[in-house]
Amino acid sequence: MWLLMIEALVAFFLLAFIVWWTMYSGKTPPRPTRALPEPKPERQPDQAE
Repeated sequence: MWLLMIEALVAFFLLAFIVWWTMYSGKTPPRPTRALPEPKPERQPDQAE
């Protein structure tokens, strides 16, 4: 009888460990990206020729 109780406890703790382990192994939150600098406006060629 004691052997069945120990086996049931081990199975319960194993199940709880598996659930706990998989609960926190999902996707990691994305890291914040740095803001890219705005591109400089291109110079317009001189119109006076």
